Amino acid sequence: MGPSDPVSRSLLPTTAAVDGDGRLSIGGVDLVELAEEHGTPLYVYDEEHLRIRCREAVEAWGDGVAYATKAFLCVAMARLAFEEGMCLDVSTGGELHVALTAGVPAHRLVLHGNNKSDAELASALAVGIGRIVVDSFDEIDRIERLVTEGSGPGVRGSAPVRPKVLARITPGVEVHTHEFVRTGQDDSKFGFGLASGAADQAVERLQSLHDAGIVEFVGIHAHLGSQVFALAPFVQAIEVLADFFATLELPELVVGGGLGVAYVNGEEAPPMAQWASRVRAACLHAGIPESVRVSAEPGRSIVASAGITLYRVGTVKDVPGYRTYVSVDGGMSDNPRPVLYGSGYEAFLPRSAGAERPMPIRLVGKHCETGDVVVAEGFVPDDLRVGDIVATPVTGAYGHSMASNYNKVPRPAVIFVSGGVARTVVRRETFDDLVRLDL
Repeated sequence: MGPSDPVSRSLLPTTAAVDGDGRLSIGGVDLVELAEEHGTPLYVYDEEHLRIRCREAVEAWGDGVAYATKAFLCVAMARLAFEEGMCLDVSTGGELHVALTAGVPAHRLVLHGNNKSDAELASALAVGIGRIVVDSFDEIDRIERLVTEGSGPGVRGSAPVRPKVLARITPGVEVHTHEFVRTGQDDSKFGFGLASGAADQAVERLQSLHDAGIVEFVGIHAHLGSQVFALAPFVQAIEVLADFFATLELPELVVGGGLGVAYVNGEEAPPMAQWASRVRAACLHAGIPESVRVSAEPGRSIVASAGITLYRVGTVKDVPGYRTYVSVDGGMSDNPRPVLYGSGYEAFLPRSAGAERPMPIRLVGKHCETGDVVVAEGFVPDDLRVGDIVATPVTGAYGHSMASNYNKVPRPAVIFVSGGVARTVVRRETFDDLVRLDL
């Protein structure tokens, strides 16, 4: 498949369909009409796609698999993931609050974070959080103090909370992804290093607290990074952790998330079931008992390809000898990944989704930055014009969740589409919202 070919069907959401005129619909809703009704930029999610991916995760990993909410979180998404049988992984007090607001029971939540505050831990203890993934010695001290104080927010009734905890271990396995999203190497802000001996010390502390009735030490957690295409590093991590884990006789092992997704034509990523099966086979080969609950925390692989962002073209500027710049009404404020990681995306016109794309362009945003690039090397039909709706697929992860108000641009609305119906699950910000917190 060449760069000017139509955008690959594999990059579009499950219910995507192109009619006889070449117009794209998702969930039975025409995208051009949707943009006209709700304005642009606009985040559009295929609800059926989201539900299918959640079900696949539960089928592949079993009960306990947790959706990594950092990828995309709003009340509607939290509720959907819970309805489809997933636990939810939250990493801040804010994510915890959204999940609870959505009606997700606290025992179905897992609290992450490398710098959990007293307030965040106390809130988690107060509601009866399902798991806490412990990330530092300071955090162990905080949990011990909050539980043993026996008063304040860290108790339920008159009895101290005894939280279930896992130790986050960095196994020293590097993955071939962007350095900003690697987490399993020795030099990491996350977890307790295996090679340094910190992991042994952390386990000793947690076992001591377990024996004292302060925590219930239930497992080990190891996350390698994000946007990982190869399954071999997960197998390597199991091999590295096996001997360490075997001596502990713990009932749970979590391999984190990080499964990659395809963003551009020609890319391929392993399916959820293959990831789970390779990890389970590695565990059995390494001697980890079948009784151990082996689980994961997928995020991007649940939501990324469910989402499409719609923009409106404002200017088309040809710079002779260089390139054609196509400017849209969003940019780095609604999708910072190209700026942060050099991430690649496709661009296409929903009014002619199956058309060839012979015209090379650089799709850029409206912000006061030369680096405000959405698609660095894009291709579109040669009849592109000002006012067109242009779409970038596979934006369901880390668009909405990382969006900002840079240049005081209001953040886009989030629309779920299903069965011919579009529902707004997050409204578009207004100019009044931009000054609502000012005093």
